[in-house]
Amino acid sequence: MRTRRSQSSSDPVSSTHPREAAHRTVLLHEAIEQLAIQKDDVVVDATLGGAGHAKAIAEKLGAKGVLVGFDLDSDAIERTGDALEGAKPKVHLVAANFRNLAVEVQKLGLAKIDKVLFDLGWSSYQLDAGRGFSFLRDEPLSMTYANPAQPSALTAEKIVNEWAEQSIADVIYGWGEERYSRRIAKTIVEHRAKMPFRTSAQLAEVIKAAVPSVYRYGRLHPATRTFQALRIAVNDELGALKEGLRGAWEMLARDGRIAVVSFHSIEDRLVKQTFLAWEKGGSGERITKKPQTPTPEEILRNPRARSAKLRIIQKVVHRT
Repeated sequence: MRTRRSQSSSDPVSSTHPREAAHRTVLLHEAIEQLAIQKDDVVVDATLGGAGHAKAIAEKLGAKGVLVGFDLDSDAIERTGDALEGAKPKVHLVAANFRNLAVEVQKLGLAKIDKVLFDLGWSSYQLDAGRGFSFLRDEPLSMTYANPAQPSALTAEKIVNEWAEQSIADVIYGWGEERYSRRIAKTIVEHRAKMPFRTSAQLAEVIKAAVPSVYRYGRLHPATRTFQALRIAVNDELGALKEGLRGAWEMLARDGRIAVVSFHSIEDRLVKQTFLAWEKGGSGERITKKPQTPTPEEILRNPRARSAKLRIIQKVVHRT
């Protein structure tokens, strides 16, 4: 979850009111075209979200093709099922984290996959989920992607109310790239001693009060990077991405391709380094040496797209 320089589809906030604009899938045509999907392929959409990519993939597949879709959110599974009703390919919708991609695909009796797409941005549906992703709303401070969530699951509420000040500061700085991480963490700990955090709006106000006024009224809401960091921590997004990419690569057939659309530098750096390692190791060839970015026209239509980056790699015979 996805960017933090501007409001992108990875941000924990959309426009003034998220319901004012319908969800738009970023780099949709570019990703589908670069995957070079064949009608009999086995294709994995690792992040169903609003079903935009899933619908486009299904249109490329024939009756012998297979589409496997992943999402932790039961609403996304249901939404995609409705969107793909009557689709030509065989469709498997899996309510699981894509970190378990290889295991779940094998459970379906599939020995290999041909194409995989990871869209790491989030959809307007998530902002409307009522789980504390947006700092413009007064919602329970959960930030978990799973729906329904496990009672024992880590939440943003647990982090800000129970973690040590240094740990909170490290998370905000490391995964939010927030320059005022220590000030914010200190203020969070001071506030929770008087009143525990329960909602997203409550936390956003405390963060806003913790930073200098010049930052408080800048281009970005001062809580943007902190909310990003908490969401990444709650969902172990970077760990899941590493495992998901590794599992996809293991299952990928010769000449198969993996496409990743990322929305902030932390994710993109991980994808870049992973793809480069595969290429240097002789098992992969990067289709995009430099990431593909949205056109000015797409950014004009959808300002959230401006930070998106698309990277593609193809699996090759190991070079000697």
